[in-house]
Parts: sequence; structure tokens; C-alpha cells
Amino acid sequence: MRQSPVVLPSSIDPCLQLLLPAGSTELALSLIRERVEWCESEGVEILCCPEGVLGGLADYAPRPMAFAIDVEGGQLHTALAPLASNRVTTIVGFTERASRGRLFNSAAVFHRGSVIGVYRKLYPAINKSVYAAGDKMPVFTVGDLTFGIVICLDSTYYEPARIMAAQGAAALFVPTNNGMPPTRGGPELPAEARNKDIARAVENGVSVVRADVVGRTSDLVSYGSSGIVGRSGTVLGVAKRLEAGLVVADIETAPREPRPGWDASRNPAVASEYAQLVARAFAITEHSIDIMKSV
Repeated sequence: MRQSPVVLPSSIDPCLQLLLPAGSTELALSLIRERVEWCESEGVEILCCPEGVLGGLADYAPRPMAFAIDVEGGQLHTALAPLASNRVTTIVGFTERASRGRLFNSAAVFHRGSVIGVYRKLYPAINKSVYAAGDKMPVFTVGDLTFGIVICLDSTYYEPARIMAAQGAAALFVPTNNGMPPTRGGPELPAEARNKDIARAVENGVSVVRADVVGRTSDLVSYGSSGIVGRSGTVLGVAKRLEAGLVVADIETAPREPRPGWDASRNPAVASEYAQLVARAFAITEHSIDIMKSV
């Protein structure tokens, strides 16, 4: 089985993303371009960048519309043009400006000079966020690799990963931004993120590639959780804590087969009980939506 090398920036780009003022998109693109050229020289096929690497996160910005990017109008394609490469595909986190003034925490797949797809974060924040929630779970194919994207908090939920794996994803890319106030973002976060990556890998038989920011500002800190986990749950590489660097690994372009734990139908009682559990959860969700509409 041919393996596809992937690389993710664990600090230089992410660290600058935290330290740069919100909206410093041009400088961020210049730094990512340097990484693209490095990948070209080293034979790396996919470069995964952190969440909100272009301009920063809207939740921390006084005027997020100033650096939000319109996808439908072609602004995203123009912005990413400097990253065009015939050999390296880049996954780039950005703030998307959509209709009716909505903002989405998004990631674009930029392949051979074109935006071939965009993923919108499903769970914008634990409490509240200026971002709207996405509602699609697409997969993307580049060469022999079919993959999904889950942004940061999305990776703590098993359903999006399972849905993407069911569509044929052999890998999940996880753009992340763990830059938080010191009281929330402690040194334990990288280990917690790694445990989630191992869980998603083992549950679905897919490789998991996480790209996090790293560094300190006057009010934020990220210890850096970048790393690559193989489809059997083996950690293939991790970034050093609070240190600039890149993580590179070969990953399989096919999912692990058979996917472990995917054969619950062998016992109809288990499958039936789980179907009822999902149905009850869906009914609760529908009821909540009806209540919100009536308020």
C-alpha cells in the first residue's frame, strides 16, 4: 500500500498566528508559502495548518468582519493564490463571511491552485461564539487519499468522524487553536487532545492529523497539541511543547479494514438498542428546535 507523507506546522506558523494582530492575513500567507516550498522540496503532499491561521479567531477580535473571507464571491480563491502548488495540497483555517452577516469557522482545501472544498466547524465553542454552526460533514479526495476535516472541538465528538469514515475517509485532519487564557488552557491540554486523536483513530480505523497553534501572548497561551496518529492508534509523531517545529509522517491512504467495532449488527439486540438511543436523542433535538422557534 502506497503511503502519503503529510506534514503539519506545530509552531512557527501557529505561533505567529497567535502573536500577530488579528487580520494579519498577508503575513500569515507569506509564512505558509515558505512551508509549502519546504514541503515541495521534501516530497510532502499535504500541509495542514491550524484553525483560524488566516487572521485569527473571530471570538478574540474586536472587528472580525475586517478579516473574514467571502467564499462564494471568489475572495477565498484570490486570497489563497500565493499558496498554489502542483505538488502540495494545503488545508487552511480561516473565518468565512457568509450570507445574512453570518460567520463560520472554516477550513479550505487548496489543491493545485483551486479551492476544492470548504468545511465549516460544527461545534463553534463550548459556551458561546460569534460563529454559526456548520451542518455538513463532507469528505475530500486528493490523489489516492480520501479524508475528512474536523476543527478543534469537533474532534471531541465521535459522530462527525464516524460519518466521514462511513463515506470512505482514510484520514481526519484537525485544524486546532488551543490559544486560551492560562486559567483555561493548561499544560494538560496536549495530552487530552492526543487521547481524543487516538480514540477517533481506533474507533474508525483512520489516521488523525492535528495542527495546533503554540506560544504565549500577554493573555493567551497554547502549549501545542500538534501530532499524527496512525489508523491503529499508534502515535507517529508529536510536536515539542511550547517549541517551534514541524511534524512529518507517512500515513496509509486506505482505512483499516475491517474497521474495529463497526459490526454491531452481528447482535440484533445491540443494533436495535442503539437505534432507539439515536432516535430518542434526535427527538429531543427536534423538540428543542421547536421550542426555540416558538420563543
